[in-house]
Amino acid sequence: MSIGHIRGAAALLAAAALIPGVAACSPGSGSGSGSQSAPLASQDTSHPGWAGYTFVIGDNGGDGSQALAKITGAFQGAPYKVSFARFDYGPPLVQAAASGAIDLGSVGDVPPITGAAQEYGFKLVGVTQPLHPTVADENIIVPKDSPIHSIADLRGKRIAVPQGSSAHGLVLGALESVGLTPKDVQIEFLSPAAGASAFNSGKVDAWAIWNPQSAIALSHGARVVAAGLPPIDQTANYYVANNKSLGDPTRRAALTDVFKRLAREFAWANKHSDQFAQALVEEEGISLADANSVLPTFQKKFLPVQAPDVAAEQKLGDEFLGAGQITKKVDVSAITDNLLPVGYDSSTESIS
Repeated sequence: MSIGHIRGAAALLAAAALIPGVAACSPGSGSGSGSQSAPLASQDTSHPGWAGYTFVIGDNGGDGSQALAKITGAFQGAPYKVSFARFDYGPPLVQAAASGAIDLGSVGDVPPITGAAQEYGFKLVGVTQPLHPTVADENIIVPKDSPIHSIADLRGKRIAVPQGSSAHGLVLGALESVGLTPKDVQIEFLSPAAGASAFNSGKVDAWAIWNPQSAIALSHGARVVAAGLPPIDQTANYYVANNKSLGDPTRRAALTDVFKRLAREFAWANKHSDQFAQALVEEEGISLADANSVLPTFQKKFLPVQAPDVAAEQKLGDEFLGAGQITKKVDVSAITDNLLPVGYDSSTESIS
């Protein structure tokens, strides 16, 4: 199976199965609810045509978005309903967006590439940049007693990585930086949970994974051999939306409102670290201490996709094609359709 194949019908059915079980969010229930004093709550009755819409936001592994929606009341009083669907990592989320099972969701840099190599039912509609760009959100790690001390030492070794994820891009970039290719190592395509099990039991020599899994492993003695930072890795994440939502002018306008409310939710959370950390505790199932340690890697600002982002994604897509990880060239400009206006920057929002 090629790396560009994203789980197939089974993953799509699994993704769709998540959605009915998530409470729709309207005033008084679900993530659109919250106390009347919720900081971002507001009543919007200016768009009666949006009243029949329900938007599903894909939650990639638990970034705090659903819990923060409750805390902030970001969708309280919205003229539409919102629900959340949880995904373990990006490729199944992109496929769900392409199929129309979700309307909007955040992924790393690689899933749009592997997704577009298979189908074009989605678009890149926004980008998030970290507030702390020198802190790696993902790493290639090894056990504390491993003889591996450099990227070059990975030659011939077994590396666990979720297929088609941003961590997969890190593996390719790290290998290329020392003149290695995927053929020089043994890549084990494992889900985050399976990767954790294989790493902890010694069935693989290294694990490419993001936070909080990476940070927790490091707190138990694991070591970093490649940090997910430029020039070998991007630090941006991307929001994707399905073409059906983007193609209808009225629904698109409502989805833009959803996206901006989500951006304001994170802008508020960036200024309220205690509540943000608690949201991560709730969604990731980690301790408060672990949540606080990884919080800087979850703090982000929302921006429109700009020319440098398209260029970075195009370079990544060309690298995946050249390495034989996908079989079809991807035109990133063809899958870009901004919802956020030129010049938008959520970090400039006036939110107390």
